[in-house]
Amino acid sequence: MAATVLGVAGCDAVGGNSAGPTGTKAHSAKPAPAWDVSPRSIAAVGDSITRGFDACTVLSDCPEVSWATGSSAEVDSLAVRLLGKAQAAERSWNYAVTGARMADLPGQMAQAVTRRPQLVTVMAGANDACRASTAAMTSVESFRADFQDALSTLRRSLPKTQVYVASVPNLKRLWSEGRTNPLGKQVWKLGICPSMLGDADALDAAATLRRDTVQKRVEAYNTVLKEVCAKDRRCRFDGGAVYDYRFGTAQLSQWDWFHPSVNGQARLAEIAYRKVTGR
Repeated sequence: MAATVLGVAGCDAVGGNSAGPTGTKAHSAKPAPAWDVSPRSIAAVGDSITRGFDACTVLSDCPEVSWATGSSAEVDSLAVRLLGKAQAAERSWNYAVTGARMADLPGQMAQAVTRRPQLVTVMAGANDACRASTAAMTSVESFRADFQDALSTLRRSLPKTQVYVASVPNLKRLWSEGRTNPLGKQVWKLGICPSMLGDADALDAAATLRRDTVQKRVEAYNTVLKEVCAKDRRCRFDGGAVYDYRFGTAQLSQWDWFHPSVNGQARLAEIAYRKVTGR
């Protein structure tokens, strides 16, 4: 939309068939910096997914299986794929926090900056939609401001550090997969993503509207991630790859049927590696 408006404004300013102003020189656009497909250090920020929550034991973090920085051979994390196992142990750091929302990201980023990583991975936003009610979800405007703040925090200290941004998962698809499991639905009642998972078997108009409202907010968050990342010359958004990934029961935690299992973490690592190393 912005490009269209600028294009129209340009035509109006000069006139459709008028000559351009004299005494000016055309300036070629500054080329984007080359993306380094082999960063030598990684810091991760985000929420429970990056902490490996519920992947190993119930209601517990399991950072060793984190898609971003974990050491598990079953996952083959992004850090291990890029750095090798020995270097990943020394040159990758996980500052994600279970339950974190986008508002928490600037603080996590400030911690990450102290390590001076060459790549920062970002996966956040699910908890902004996973609230007690749809009314309690983070507004799109606040989500945007917090994400911009997080990137600004990084850029003030590390203007050349690269950023990989994962999209927010498709929460409605996770509900659809997990609701077939009686144990998972019992765990959901403990308070996991109530805006989407509450009254899991209800299919009435009110329940459908509630889930659709959450889903639209997730899609809006992903649009924000895409737009803000596009303005940073060293930021790569995953293009919706995590959102589009069809998590099946094998990729979901056997404890809550919502968070990624070890297998699901491995799939996230594959997506991230493909995006980070793509030309």
